[in-house]
Amino acid sequence: MTIIKRTGEWLQIIVPDEWDGMTVDNLFREVWEAPKKLTHQFRSENKVLLEGDRVKWISPLVSGSKLLLHLFEDEASQIRPTYHDLDILFEDDHVLIINKPPFMNTHPNDPEKESDSLINAAAFYLLSKGESANVRQIHRLDRDTSGAILFAKHALAGAILDRMLEKREIKRTYIAALHGRLNKRKGTINMPIGRDRHHATRRRVSPSGQMAVTHFEALNEGKQKGFTFVKAWLETGRTHQIRVHFSHLGHPLVGDVLYGGEPIINRQALHAAKLEFIHPFTKEIIICHAPLLDLPDIFQAIDLNSI
Repeated sequence: MTIIKRTGEWLQIIVPDEWDGMTVDNLFREVWEAPKKLTHQFRSENKVLLEGDRVKWISPLVSGSKLLLHLFEDEASQIRPTYHDLDILFEDDHVLIINKPPFMNTHPNDPEKESDSLINAAAFYLLSKGESANVRQIHRLDRDTSGAILFAKHALAGAILDRMLEKREIKRTYIAALHGRLNKRKGTINMPIGRDRHHATRRRVSPSGQMAVTHFEALNEGKQKGFTFVKAWLETGRTHQIRVHFSHLGHPLVGDVLYGGEPIINRQALHAAKLEFIHPFTKEIIICHAPLLDLPDIFQAIDLNSI
């Protein structure tokens, strides 16, 4: 674990043994893989200090020394803060994980006209704590899907987490209730997904679509006759991916009328139950389970902590 401590607007990092001999340039470009523009900003604005002095970006670091990063300056809000009661699953100076309720957009489709999305609520939450920072969304969920969503609280954390998501180093595990019984208990669905030209919001399996890979494993079937409960985790993050893949196999999600599910409940039975990743600065393993905020009758047989 890397030893870090916030000091005002600065983050103090005790240089770990694995960074010994690296330069700050190596750190930004190779370890954190920060964008060139952000790296240039840290360098040109003297936002990195070593033992309290301006750092030389090409000089080797020594383990045990104190590296300071200017991470926590005030930012003008780019999103309209709007109050909404939130279920916070994890928070520190760098990341925020929220259990999104169903029937709420992750972000506004039109920021000028809409302000009732999760990111608006997250902005209000941080502002109410005296944190003038632009919260950065790392991934999203469909409006009617509930569960864990990861946000970054400053630009460097956002850049690192974006890269981790691209490299599939952030694992998102969902639970879903499907119509019918699967032919096999576990497997991988590797089918490209593209837009449905006959429907504005639908997606479909299409040879010309983008690569989409979903792994799944059946859970206990509970008391609901004709349902199969699965946990699923993604290698890609295509729009409606889980919904499209299982519908294509003939097992649409319960409640997902857009893809052939029966309207037994008022939304698709899909919940982002678990989020896990290595913290970008402390290197701790972060695991969050998101409790269900609705659908107790559908998912009552599922032990979320065992997912």
